[in-house]
Amino acid sequence: MSAPVLEKAGPPPAGPTPPAPPRRRRRPGSAGPLSLGIATLWLSLIVLLPLAAIAAKSVEDGLAAFWAAITSEAALDAFRITIWVSLVVAAINLLLGLVVAWVLVRDDFPGRRFVDAIIDLPFALPTIVASIVLLGLYGPNSPVGIHLSATQPALVIALLFVTLPFAVRQVQPVLIELERDVEEAAASLGAHNLTIFFRVILPGLVPALLTGAGLAFTRAIGEFGSIVLVGGNIPGETQVASQLIQQQIEIDAPVNAAAISVVLLLIAFVALTVLRLVSTRALRRGGGRA
Repeated sequence: MSAPVLEKAGPPPAGPTPPAPPRRRRRPGSAGPLSLGIATLWLSLIVLLPLAAIAAKSVEDGLAAFWAAITSEAALDAFRITIWVSLVVAAINLLLGLVVAWVLVRDDFPGRRFVDAIIDLPFALPTIVASIVLLGLYGPNSPVGIHLSATQPALVIALLFVTLPFAVRQVQPVLIELERDVEEAAASLGAHNLTIFFRVILPGLVPALLTGAGLAFTRAIGEFGSIVLVGGNIPGETQVASQLIQQQIEIDAPVNAAAISVVLLLIAFVALTVLRLVSTRALRRGGGRA
């Protein structure tokens, strides 16, 4: 008996092939789940949890006690002095930061690298050292005959010392990246130096200038070390919010200290938010140059 012949199976009937599901590509440089989780955890441990602890401590005795702490005469005077001095410091940094950055970028002089290096010195130097130096320089026994100890000008000088790097380092790299061809073209068309500066150079520097001034302001409202000795800590005259916080801790009033700290945090947050919005708008108006 012969074995049955197996027919060879033919090709499957032709038909549309279902498309393969699209593969989701990750953009180059985007954070993966692990790195995102590590960043979130680190941010929570270093920033969010301490801020939440301060906020919780500030209302430990109730909202009425919180309101009483931040609206007391001492607190209002400290906030007024802190904000006023910080605004003055930010305005001075807006101008001097541009001047110093311009000299470091556009001028070539002996010792330029040394000057550029010491700009960052306040970042590494303990700020109380600045207060000691300023007290010796402008205190009762001033060798230069200038007595500014326990005055608001002393606060301004001390805060300028610690905030100058913020203004210079924000403007300097932007100034380096500005295209010199546009300036040369404007000069060849007969534009004066002031016209070139205000019409060509300054628009590209505005976002960096605002950022530097804003960072100087937010640093100044919370500064303590550089003013602790030269400021005098006189209530209603030279006592800033950070010194009032220390005073509240010394008299065993941590809830009041936390309440004042929350107000400083809110001021800094509002200032940085407004700064970001203004800088973004200025960046768009400047044609994206920053």
